Amino acid sequence: MTNKVVVRKMTDEDLEDVLEIEHASFATPWSRDSFNHELHDNPYAAYYVIVLDDQIVGYCGLWVIIDEAHITNIAILPEFRGYRLGKTLFQYVLQEAKRIGSVQLSLEVRVSNVTAQKMYRQFGLVPGGIRKNYYTDNQEDALVMWVKL
Repeated sequence: MTNKVVVRKMTDEDLEDVLEIEHASFATPWSRDSFNHELHDNPYAAYYVIVLDDQIVGYCGLWVIIDEAHITNIAILPEFRGYRLGKTLFQYVLQEAKRIGSVQLSLEVRVSNVTAQKMYRQFGLVPGGIRKNYYTDNQEDALVMWVKL
């Protein structure tokens, strides 16, 4: 099975697909307005999509402020999880953060999301602390992870 996988910058035309991924992935999904703000009004934001055979199957948001990068969100459609697409997307965004001069990268992940934590550790991210009651849907804590680039 050969599939064409491309990671590229998100455009306005990608928004419907990204919203579908967002709603399928998160209990409290971001709104269309939130993504529009990120794409057009936030000078620190860059968003990327991963495309498999012409279908957008995931996305990732990155903020870069001076020399610090932060992953805002990353998601893969549930039916495409387990095929290393998240790893491919994350690796691409990590390289973009380095390319534009970031010296460290951080993110928050649910303490229960061991699968994501395992993937982030493969890229050298380590726990840096806990944000208590971070997630509004169930008050779950977030594990803050970071890495020097």
